[in-house]
Amino acid sequence: MPEVKFEVDVDSPPDEQPTAKPFNRWHPDIPPVVEAEPGETIRLEALDWTGGQISDNDDPNEVRDVDLTQVHYLAGPVRVEGAEPGDLLKVEFHDMGPLNDRSEFGFTGTFSQQNGGGFLTDHFPDAAKSIWEIDGYTVSSRHVPDVRYEGKIHPGLAGCAPSQELLEEWNEREQELIDKHEEDPSSIPNHPTGEAEPGVANPPTTEGAQMGEMDPDAAEEAAKEAARTVPPREHGGNHDIKDLSIGSTVYFPVYVEGANFALGDFHASQGDGEITFCGAIEMAGYADVEFDLVKNGMEEHGVDHPIFEPGHRGPNFEDYITFCGYSVTEDGEQRYIDSHTAYRRACLQAIDYLKKFGYTGQQALHILGTVPAEGRQSGVVDVPNACSTLAVPKGVFEFDISPGNLDNRADRGDLVVTDDPLE
Repeated sequence: MPEVKFEVDVDSPPDEQPTAKPFNRWHPDIPPVVEAEPGETIRLEALDWTGGQISDNDDPNEVRDVDLTQVHYLAGPVRVEGAEPGDLLKVEFHDMGPLNDRSEFGFTGTFSQQNGGGFLTDHFPDAAKSIWEIDGYTVSSRHVPDVRYEGKIHPGLAGCAPSQELLEEWNEREQELIDKHEEDPSSIPNHPTGEAEPGVANPPTTEGAQMGEMDPDAAEEAAKEAARTVPPREHGGNHDIKDLSIGSTVYFPVYVEGANFALGDFHASQGDGEITFCGAIEMAGYADVEFDLVKNGMEEHGVDHPIFEPGHRGPNFEDYITFCGYSVTEDGEQRYIDSHTAYRRACLQAIDYLKKFGYTGQQALHILGTVPAEGRQSGVVDVPNACSTLAVPKGVFEFDISPGNLDNRADRGDLVVTDDPLE
């Protein structure tokens, strides 16, 4: 086993961790707390993305009330010897898994429309929660019966620190989007409108900011411009790509000396799109990572975003049932080559289908957000309809979900949905 260079205590708050304080903002001045040489493999542990705000119980109000200003507690930063701006940091994921000796459960949440929302928040506006038992790499849930499978384990978030120039670019362009939305909410394509609409971006805020091991005075000033970790960006970040799993190799652009790599937001499994927002099986976890450098790789290869080579470890499903969606809204409005709308419709088709076998809409939503479903933009040239597909592996179910098998319909209970929405 590689040396554990960043260790966590799941029973302690994020600012009282044994190795060092994790961080939950991106800023070039957050100092590294781990050092690694090219060719070295180390183990990094991370808390779940909420830092312990969710417990193994049946209370969905924990999801409703999550403080989204303090999420994504990252392990690191890791300074890689010899890394310079313009290089590519090669990161190989040799192993990863749950912290079974300390935390044996994961969770999935439908976020309240008033607090985070999600891809289908207009259909599922209220908070709900499912708890998953993690047995090695196999997962099952008391809230979603008759589903059991080997998960596609991965860190939802990994990347290198931005330069000051890149940080300022992020803040400027995201603030422009916020300003545009405030002037005319209807001008933002694909964004739900209404009284409880979620925001279009998350500007810097000092509230909930944890800046690692920065000097307190410097940390308070840096938090005013430090970027939130919610979206993916050029440096990596919160990609939520399920295929960044065991055996995969990722090449991250380096923007600061030493790269200052970090990761977190571990998922026991996830479907493409993570459609409930908290749509994966969130957990505390570890990763064994090996570092190397491709010197001047950004210019040499024309790369200014991460690229990756997926691993070959399973799970390997052979049989899928695939749902299609097109660029036509639920209200019948024709959109032009709109892959976002098309993927929504594919997901809604799958949810309606699973409901015929006895699942509720919320259960079906959590199934699609957690099983290793394969999402595709299958057609983007045939005007006016893009075609998106969602392939659901049949092997995750303990019964046959093929058409013609509705005799397998059963009462499968329900998730507990909050009956006290946020005002």
